[in-house]
Amino acid sequence: MVIYLSNALRHLWLLSLLVSLIGCSSTTERSESASFALQLKSTGIDLQDSQQVRNELLAQFDLWRGAPYQYGGTSLHGVDCSAYVQNTFANRLGLMLPRTTRTQIKFGVPVDKTQLEVGDVVFFKVSRNTLHNGIYLGKGKFMHASSSKGVTISYLSNPYWQKTYLHARRYFN
Repeated sequence: MVIYLSNALRHLWLLSLLVSLIGCSSTTERSESASFALQLKSTGIDLQDSQQVRNELLAQFDLWRGAPYQYGGTSLHGVDCSAYVQNTFANRLGLMLPRTTRTQIKFGVPVDKTQLEVGDVVFFKVSRNTLHNGIYLGKGKFMHASSSKGVTISYLSNPYWQKTYLHARRYFN
């Protein structure tokens, strides 16, 4: 489900996001929440076409490849995982997600690992209180802002990601 907002509501939504906590680090505390992303603008992308979505995601990756990881960062000079996910959804798919993993994990619809589709957001519990996320590209790959490699593509089959995999969310269908 996608909701269109007036300019005033869009600005209010963005302001509330700016006031929210920054960064990837969060707990896995959960509550009931909305199962949608807010549509910022029409991108002309057919979100039902997985190849079109994948092409947009890979175009974003090409721009950000190797950008260094920086906790709380939101730019090519340094970005964390949730900001990279948020930026990608906004700029490539026209969808606004919350800023942090703590809030991103509360949105969308849960997806079983065996049912992952291009554009789903995958979440990992990398330590007791720290979450990480990235965007599924299909064929077992996801793109993310890695604390060691910067913006990169990794395989879900990697033993580290297998061990820390938490679940996935879908923000459009």
